[in-house]
Amino acid sequence: MRAAYDLLPLEMKHRIEGLVVEHSTYYSRSLTGYKFTDEELKRRIPTKQYLVQTHPSSGRKSLYLASHASHVVNMPVEEGRALLAELTRHATQPQFVYRHKWRVGDLLIWDIRCTMHRATPFDDFSDRRDLRRTTVVGDLPLTV
Repeated sequence: MRAAYDLLPLEMKHRIEGLVVEHSTYYSRSLTGYKFTDEELKRRIPTKQYLVQTHPSSGRKSLYLASHASHVVNMPVEEGRALLAELTRHATQPQFVYRHKWRVGDLLIWDIRCTMHRATPFDDFSDRRDLRRTTVVGDLPLTV
């Protein structure tokens, strides 16, 4: 996401600096047709994140996007979603994407603050998926 940010046109960098995006797992799941009860919706409050994040150690800027990014706060919803879609298309161009071909014994580690990740489809009848998450010392993405 750092490289994707670096190669944005300067006018786009100025446009998105300081914008806040609301992120919600409910939003991303609803896109697949899942319906939530009112009780479920009350359990998790959406978070607000700056669209452009500055890494606390390196000082490099990066985009903070993912499927949970619902809309840009204080922007008409459709306009904000169009902007997020445009930035996602930019950030997922082949030169910014790492695809891992799994082999037995592999371990992948990434910095969640500057990486957009997505599992790819797999055959859950023949392939076993063992996913373990560990969080180590570090700052979380900057919330509003």
